[in-house]
Amino acid sequence: MTTTYPLRVGPRQRWLLLPFGVRRDNAWVRLDDEQFIARFGFFSLRTPLANIVRWEIKGPYRWFTALGVRLSIRGGDVTFGSSDHGGVRLDFREPVPLARVLKPPALSLTVDDLEGFAAELERRGIPGTDARR
Repeated sequence: MTTTYPLRVGPRQRWLLLPFGVRRDNAWVRLDDEQFIARFGFFSLRTPLANIVRWEIKGPYRWFTALGVRLSIRGGDVTFGSSDHGGVRLDFREPVPLARVLKPPALSLTVDDLEGFAAELERRGIPGTDARR
């Protein structure tokens, strides 16, 4: 079964995300029986579900640190950020290729329905926690 979760793109953020090619119709996460796919404007990342080790809900974020495609200098993690309301971080067993030059060990996503997305991951056997509690 395929399930799609849109990333939260508000009217104020929409204009700031245009340089990344982000629109409401191309900012989402999709899970099927075997694959995880994240789309964020010009960027996309795909990996087998079996490569996702765990998830963690975090946030809320400061708006100026939450928008765009962001690379963590410390750990090499990548964020597809479209909102400051919070996000779900996914840790990968093996780093996943992104944009031909990066191989992030983790990806954070500002999915609109944080709890619903986390529950779907849990239902598919991927453990995690809500760090906001």
